[in-house]
Amino acid sequence: MSGLRLGVDVGGTFTDLVALSEGTLLTAKVPSTPRDQSEGVMNAVGASEVAPDAITALAHGMTVATNALLERRGARTALVTTEGFRDVLEIARQNRPSLYDLTRDRPPALVPRELRFTVGGRMGPEGEISALDEAGLKAAVRAVREAGVESVAVCLLFAFMHPEHEERVGEALREALPGVHVSLSSEVLPEFREYERFSTTAADAYLAPKLAAYLGNLRSKVEKAGIPPPLVMQSAGGVVRIEDAVEDAAAFVLSGPAGGVVGAAYIAGLGGYRDLLTFDMGGTSTDVAPVVDGEAQTTTETVIAGVPIKLPMVDVHTVSAGGGSVAWADAGGALRVGPRSAGAEPGPAAYDKGGEEPAVTDANLFLGYLADGAELGGEVVLRRDLSKKALEALGREVGLDALEVALGIVRVADAEMVRALRVISVERGLDPREFALLAFGGAGGMHACSLAEELGVGTVLVPRAGGVLSALGLAISDLRRDYVRPYLADLSGVEATDLEETFEDMESAAAGDLEGAEYTRRADLRYRGQSFEITVEAEEYPDVGRLGERFHAAHEQRYGYRMDGEPVDLVNLRLIATVPVDKPTLEEPAKEEGMEGEAEAGRREANFGGEWVEMPVLDRGRMGAGSEVEGPAIVEFKESTCVVGPGWRGAVDGVGTLVLEKR
Repeated sequence: MSGLRLGVDVGGTFTDLVALSEGTLLTAKVPSTPRDQSEGVMNAVGASEVAPDAITALAHGMTVATNALLERRGARTALVTTEGFRDVLEIARQNRPSLYDLTRDRPPALVPRELRFTVGGRMGPEGEISALDEAGLKAAVRAVREAGVESVAVCLLFAFMHPEHEERVGEALREALPGVHVSLSSEVLPEFREYERFSTTAADAYLAPKLAAYLGNLRSKVEKAGIPPPLVMQSAGGVVRIEDAVEDAAAFVLSGPAGGVVGAAYIAGLGGYRDLLTFDMGGTSTDVAPVVDGEAQTTTETVIAGVPIKLPMVDVHTVSAGGGSVAWADAGGALRVGPRSAGAEPGPAAYDKGGEEPAVTDANLFLGYLADGAELGGEVVLRRDLSKKALEALGREVGLDALEVALGIVRVADAEMVRALRVISVERGLDPREFALLAFGGAGGMHACSLAEELGVGTVLVPRAGGVLSALGLAISDLRRDYVRPYLADLSGVEATDLEETFEDMESAAAGDLEGAEYTRRADLRYRGQSFEITVEAEEYPDVGRLGERFHAAHEQRYGYRMDGEPVDLVNLRLIATVPVDKPTLEEPAKEEGMEGEAEAGRREANFGGEWVEMPVLDRGRMGAGSEVEGPAIVEFKESTCVVGPGWRGAVDGVGTLVLEKR
């Protein structure tokens, strides 16, 4: 094989690899290495046995930035801001995470108060109000140096419109502190709303040194192995060069999940399905997202670990219900699942790596959905006796036997995942009954039918590469850069020629970053007085009237009403620059004549609703296009398992996706 494009996705439990070449697809799965994720990447490349000189590109999705935010293990960061605005990060929106629980508090700010410094001088909406205080700037730089920080966020008022003061502060800091990373809000997020701009810039500064260290380590290992420098998946759903990733750290907090949504949209599109709810259940968490008309939906309203990051990201909603999520009893004796995960080390009790608490994987194994002795990732062999022991121990706490505990764990996990799917469908103005549910991740196929029944979804899609779909999404991702320009104006007073000139200026800037890029134009609009915007498409030669109509229609879909007579404000113009990569066309060989029964690899008892039922176990590797399955049944894929529930039936389509429908 030659001309290989590799996608490597690091998850909380396993690291997945997909290699593509002219429609040929090769996969590998190895345990993740939490202490140094780059080791897992190289282990996956080794397990794939591909020749380094055959690799033309390596795209990578990781959880380094996400974990640093969740665990508060980023860089020691300082903030320099306008005099009088030192506490914007802490004041935030003056809301509480739980309105009636006075014991709960927001997560602490990324920059503690003693590391926040101010400078005199002021910009307003029309420009400079008072000159930058050079003496105060010198004092602030000196204080930052004495604080011994690794990174600095610079956020001055109105820098999104008039960045001159902020650029001067950044210049002084970079000159005096050559080894310290400096993030300017006018470069990270040139948008209005001080708190979100401060928060996003602080996150960028907080994450940059950690991300730079990780990517530098990975790059040296990759180049030593004779592989091209990695491309890195960003949260918006495209890859960038490693140098650009280091300069834009906050854009990578959803690096891994974005790859899965891209892969899901692509695979489903090949089979003719363009409206999807994607359901990625891995070892640590479950990620869900909507795909509308073949395109992954993005948002700028993401909050990670209590930190708003107002950059374009795939509209992923994450819940702590993965295969490794630990089951436990709360103070009232109720059965709970997550948020704590057994992860890759020690893993669920069945892994026999020291874990003694039951996880969702233990429940699925005990119920017969997984085979006793099954091998995961080449290194883990599942043991049902250990799962039973852990379930019985928890059962003694809640007064249930092992079977009741296992069924309860699955029901609790399913309820959490159904809530997540409703967030990205019903709460977005989308009717889940009009969508197909595409299940992937190592555990997605085991829960898909039951979730679909709960939501009223009639079609479930399980791709052949479902266990490594995030890695496939990485391998086929286009190069992408996102740009934003503030444009605060009443839409009715905007001239189309002005919009066209602004977009052309943005495209000229983008051309210097990506050669031969294709451009997509968008605009953020709102009804006057609203505190949120909706992003709509803008054509090549923007028509102001069409922009307004698109906004009214999008608002009605999302919130159930429109106000045609109300004035509409244009807030931001956005540009997406992409350089497409060649994508393979996947074909599933037809099943051989007279081989209908050959796919059955055996029979196994599994439990549905408290009843043990003997059912066929089908080997997905022996199935071809047209192969049919009728539930209850179990289909074992190379990297995952699909449980076809009672009342479901389906067949493998021409691109290798198992299409299940409710009878």
